[in-house]
Amino acid sequence: MDYKLFGNTCYIRADKGDEIMTSILEVCAKENIRSATFNGIGGCGEAEIQILDAETNTFTTERHEGVLELVSIMGNIIDGGEDGLCWHAHALFTYIDGGEHRIASGHLKSATVRYTAEIELRPVTGGTIQAVHDPETGTKFWSF
Repeated sequence: MDYKLFGNTCYIRADKGDEIMTSILEVCAKENIRSATFNGIGGCGEAEIQILDAETNTFTTERHEGVLELVSIMGNIIDGGEDGLCWHAHALFTYIDGGEHRIASGHLKSATVRYTAEIELRPVTGGTIQAVHDPETGTKFWSF
């Protein structure tokens, strides 16, 4: 993984074998970024995505392996206080299965780079977005 700051924006290149969210969090730690938004594209070899079932309040997880085109990743980093940085990301992957194009998308749990991933990380300026626990969903939401 490599990255460079241009103004207030950080451009991250994740390399083969890098886990995308781990790379983003490493940059946040090195640059003391406590809240940010990000987006990107790339090629992955493995991904775990989740979808929340609102009725049972549980996540269904799918694992995909192979040539996965990362069409889009978007998300945010927020300050979780004692829990450290929290992240929330969604991703869209395309892949070929049995000669047919398929799509997998949802909440990103993890994604490992196959070739490269290019991420734009935009730190929040002038403040920090905190996390507040939502007891109904068991997740953390933005708190200002």
